[in-house]
Amino acid sequence: MKNILFIGMLLFAVACGKNKQESKLPNIVVILADDLGYGDPTCYNPDSKIPTPNIDKLAAEGLSFTDAHSASAVCTPTRYSILTGRYAWRTSLKKGVLWAWDKPLIAPDRLTLPKMLKEKGYQTAVIGKWHLGWQWPTNDTLSVKEQNGENVDYTKEINEGPLSRGFDYYFGDDVPNFPPYTFIENKKVVKIPTVDKPNSLFGGKGKMAEGWTLEGVMPEITQKSVEYINRASKNNEPFFLYFALTAPHTPIAPAAQFEGKSKAGRYGDFVYEVDWSVGQIISALEENGINDNTLVIFTSDNGSPARNGENWSGPTQSVITDYGHNPSKNLRGMKGDIWEGGHRIPFIAKWEGKIAKGRKTPALTCSMDLMPTIAEIVDYNLPQNASEDGKSLYRILTEGLDNGREMLVNHSHRGVFALRKGDWKLILSNKSGGFSDSKYPEGFGIETPGQLYNLKNDPGEKENLYTKFPEKVEELTKDLEQIKNK
Repeated sequence: MKNILFIGMLLFAVACGKNKQESKLPNIVVILADDLGYGDPTCYNPDSKIPTPNIDKLAAEGLSFTDAHSASAVCTPTRYSILTGRYAWRTSLKKGVLWAWDKPLIAPDRLTLPKMLKEKGYQTAVIGKWHLGWQWPTNDTLSVKEQNGENVDYTKEINEGPLSRGFDYYFGDDVPNFPPYTFIENKKVVKIPTVDKPNSLFGGKGKMAEGWTLEGVMPEITQKSVEYINRASKNNEPFFLYFALTAPHTPIAPAAQFEGKSKAGRYGDFVYEVDWSVGQIISALEENGINDNTLVIFTSDNGSPARNGENWSGPTQSVITDYGHNPSKNLRGMKGDIWEGGHRIPFIAKWEGKIAKGRKTPALTCSMDLMPTIAEIVDYNLPQNASEDGKSLYRILTEGLDNGREMLVNHSHRGVFALRKGDWKLILSNKSGGFSDSKYPEGFGIETPGQLYNLKNDPGEKENLYTKFPEKVEELTKDLEQIKNK
């Protein structure tokens, strides 16, 4: 009888000690690079001058999308769309990004990806770059923005940030080129910024914590992500980690151990550090025995401006002229532009036993589609007023189909719209709507009111067919207006 009782107690203990790998719901890790171009990883561009062994391994063990896009050609709106499944141009942000000290962009009552997962019992964390606004505490009634943060009381909690939008835990530096230059954990700064950032250090004017270094950001947020995986994997609930890297965005500041690791200067070395961070996350999943039951998504928030890293930055396109490395591969344009180089991005999904290994799909998709995809994975019934613009990729991931989007709206830094439908792309401007405009102020020699390209025949967007196919222009214009007015 005692033996039977002992065996029963042992079985009970084993059942209670089950790890995440045995859970029905998978852990979910989304790794979002910052300004990584379509042509940076070797698995997307054999001519890349940057070794990316960990990203390449992820692609070999998962599914790579060759026609994936960010919801915008710049940062903040893409991050909004990933977390809400909604185009950011439907908000007050009609172009550009949030700037230092701006208020939160995500409405308090909007369902977000982490809020949804919390309802399904997930632990949720965001580590790295937030860039979606905060409510900064002040010691007076003056505007924080007008005061450039000089009146922020850093002894108080910072509200209306990640923890009020569905995350249980946050660690990061908000935006690496904006003040305050210090890490934030949950709602408090880790170290109060007490000194003025020197002009010799990259970034806007503002307060900095003593000892702050630009090169220390990526290693720190990577280590915090590994520590989070170690902690979260010990609990009975699945976890969602949104790891928002700060690289290879300016300040281009690779840590010493990565210098000289590429043939594309400091920019290439910073991309190499991105690859190292990916490897650290995968190693943490493997070491905790949860790799088989974790969905990993790797992507970027927009294209690359291709800066060479001089003085933590450099002129746009300089990594191309200086090193012969094109982060946009064979695509036209760069970060900010409405052309493909502005928003076509690497997008890789890996899920052991669920996603076929080494497959590539031409399915048209967007990182905004993550929320409805994950909702289907965890069996969450999205209400009508949530993820209005997203489309689930579930069958593409798990059934090997290529049934991507019928249409996708592209949006540039300066608010220029484009519509992608099948092989066709209509741009409602004769310029790029991005950083390339300053280089070609006369409109690039395009004398039509808009641009029309067939991307199947012309992926580099070299031949403008706007005047040759007026019926296609009319069709796509009507489609775009219907989506905008939805």
